[in-house]
Amino acid sequence: MKPALSIVFVSATAAFLAAADPAGFSFWSGTSLRDYGKKLAPKINEKKVATEQLARYQNHSVMTAYREGDGEAEVHDAVADVFVIQSGEGTLVVGGTVTGGRSTGPGEIRGDGIEGGTKHPLRPGDIANIPAKTPHQVLVAPGKKITYLIVKVTE
Repeated sequence: MKPALSIVFVSATAAFLAAADPAGFSFWSGTSLRDYGKKLAPKINEKKVATEQLARYQNHSVMTAYREGDGEAEVHDAVADVFVIQSGEGTLVVGGTVTGGRSTGPGEIRGDGIEGGTKHPLRPGDIANIPAKTPHQVLVAPGKKITYLIVKVTE
């Protein structure tokens, strides 16, 4: 190989390697996230929800959820949730006390509802940060649906 051609080849290879995404990087377009409702709708369970884990990292994970009905009330002892609403509408109830609570795993409580919480409407583009140890529940009115991204951060 001629010296000039070798330099071009090495430079092009170095530029390609330098342009690669760093380890642990992930990207999901807004369009692909909004379309998860269509993808998950056929997988909905008896609780009117379907979810898909998108990625797991050292101290956080990313998943998407599609609902056509109310979710269970829940509390995580050491995990904060960040919801990013992609499509549809619902109501987020936060705070208060979980009613009918039962342990569903280490540091996880689920229940029938929340007593004394505050309600916040959820619409596309909304973001909610729910700290660990905070009761929360997503409500979806009959005939409505909602798709949202959840980032779970271990505290």
